[in-house]
Amino acid sequence: MRRYFKSEMPFHGVPTADRRRLFVDIFATCPLGDFETWEDTVRTLWRVASHREERYAAVELTGYRRYAVHQVPEAVPLYEELIVAGAWWDYVDPIAINRIGPLLRAYPRELRPRVSGWALAGDRWLRRTAILCQLRSGEATDVDLLLDCVEPNLPHPDFFVRKAIGWALREYAKTDSGRVVKFVEEHRDQMSPLSLREALRNLG
Repeated sequence: MRRYFKSEMPFHGVPTADRRRLFVDIFATCPLGDFETWEDTVRTLWRVASHREERYAAVELTGYRRYAVHQVPEAVPLYEELIVAGAWWDYVDPIAINRIGPLLRAYPRELRPRVSGWALAGDRWLRRTAILCQLRSGEATDVDLLLDCVEPNLPHPDFFVRKAIGWALREYAKTDSGRVVKFVEEHRDQMSPLSLREALRNLG
């Protein structure tokens, strides 16, 4: 596991399904109170972790059903901290897709400027988050925002940014393939082979 994730932090070696069952059991027996207690607990779990699964626990706790009430714009600084500190796809992608995406759909006025800013950030993982956060939005996708996040990143040299571009366009093509084809036709010369291949994978 450590080799696969290229992780400096060791693993306990707990399989994903077992780990998630353990988290549910533990979270159920240790209820937290208000937003501040939940936020502090997530940060503490993250910061004192000695093994990677303990940081997975912090990420899972952010989405535990009992704390759905805490999915508000005030949680974004916490998520941004975990994205930047985590700096790897196994932390970043679940936060981008399962936390930031739903927040953007629920609070577009508050989240849209933040996501737009991340698309131009110096941190590649914030850029990846901006590109991927609408992956499961389907018909609710803010397509103008998506393409505004993708376009300035087309020349970005990083593999994870380029992969995210292709992935995001491929997923949105399931909703509006014509819009994706048009975007690719207009920006083909700027797109990396990786982004292009991923974007068009299911379009022939």
